[in-house]
Amino acid sequence: MAPILTQWTRLIRFVAKETSRVHIGQPVDKSLDVGLAAYLGKPIQAYEIIGSTLDPAAQVTNNVLTAKTLLSPLSKEEIKVVRCLGLNYSDHAAEAKLAKPAFPILFYKPVTALIGPLAPVIIPSVAQPPKEHLPDYEVELVIVIGKAAKNVTEADALDYVIGYTGANDVSFRKHQMAVSQWGFSKGFDNTNPLGPCLVSSTAIPDPQNILLKCTVNGIVLQDGTTAEQIFNVRQTVAFLSQGTTLEPGSIILTGTPKGVGFVRKPPVFLKDGDNMSVWLGNGIGTLVNQVHEEKDDLKAKL
Repeated sequence: MAPILTQWTRLIRFVAKETSRVHIGQPVDKSLDVGLAAYLGKPIQAYEIIGSTLDPAAQVTNNVLTAKTLLSPLSKEEIKVVRCLGLNYSDHAAEAKLAKPAFPILFYKPVTALIGPLAPVIIPSVAQPPKEHLPDYEVELVIVIGKAAKNVTEADALDYVIGYTGANDVSFRKHQMAVSQWGFSKGFDNTNPLGPCLVSSTAIPDPQNILLKCTVNGIVLQDGTTAEQIFNVRQTVAFLSQGTTLEPGSIILTGTPKGVGFVRKPPVFLKDGDNMSVWLGNGIGTLVNQVHEEKDDLKAKL
């Protein structure tokens, strides 16, 4: 099986100033952290890509567009399913005082949980007050499947990956620890930032050598590497494809390194007004999102 070859190396999705429409493109500046640039209000220019994100034949043109609003690299309509691994870093398992799992711990999210760069992360009323429900941050590497994968081997697994992006798997620990299934506690609307860049798999030949950080209110709380993954990218794609077709547009969140808030002494939890940023190396860049607590109609009138 041959790897997926794309014309683009880094892909972004955005609303262009010139057209007020959504486009995809390749950043003109190869070294620009587009997520950080968007947060700082700096210009982002991109060569327009004709075609769709998941089409390897999409063409990079010479037409330069300026991003007015940076979006997640995949639209919700392009995403088939959101699969997620829990407890997939050795250092995170150690800090949580939990044994390494023998098999990948899998849960699913609805696409309604996904948001883009700079969009607010909403703490819903059902997960308030924060001090009790412990909203938490989790920087994660995301695998994007580019062609149908079923019963693939570890040796061939990376050939089904079109690229990698980043995510912040915001989690609500009270609900998570109350039950064995994590989908509810990690699947609330507008709680999972995704992006900012989709980097082609050919530009990241070794996904086990990616640095990743999470910063909250200017303090670095997570500083890790994908080398700590218990089930690496090859193993994850191969395992999840056994008996199950991973369709193009399937995304897989691969777990988080040590430093999460709920195991700290005292616990660190997200609250209204907090500013989060997650950063991944190898050209993926920074996702910045602010935390907002949902206000119901009654509270809004008071």
